[in-house]
Amino acid sequence: MIDVDVWVRGASSAVTQKMKGVPADAESWTVADVKLLLEQMLKALDRTRDPNAEPPAVSLHGFSWIVSPEPGGVLVHLELQLGTASAGPFAIEEARLSEMITRVIGGPRESKLVH
Repeated sequence: MIDVDVWVRGASSAVTQKMKGVPADAESWTVADVKLLLEQMLKALDRTRDPNAEPPAVSLHGFSWIVSPEPGGVLVHLELQLGTASAGPFAIEEARLSEMITRVIGGPRESKLVH
């Protein structure tokens, strides 16, 4: 199991939750594994906010994310109005994981508007 550190806005401290189903070997991750990682991180944030609530549907947009280097690999951080979730370090190249996350959430949309 992979740990995710979660802080809910307004709380005085962070908590650590366990994520199930995400392979421990990050170097072998596929886009589907990265999607599961992000979904599990968002669900951990929601469980921390309200442990008794039914698990919500997950939407992979409307949040900021960053992959940052750390001794031993990289960390993944998600930030929402609700709070933040961080997981890792994962032994995978920063650029590769960033590219997979971009593919999962769709990346920035191209605008046809001229300003």
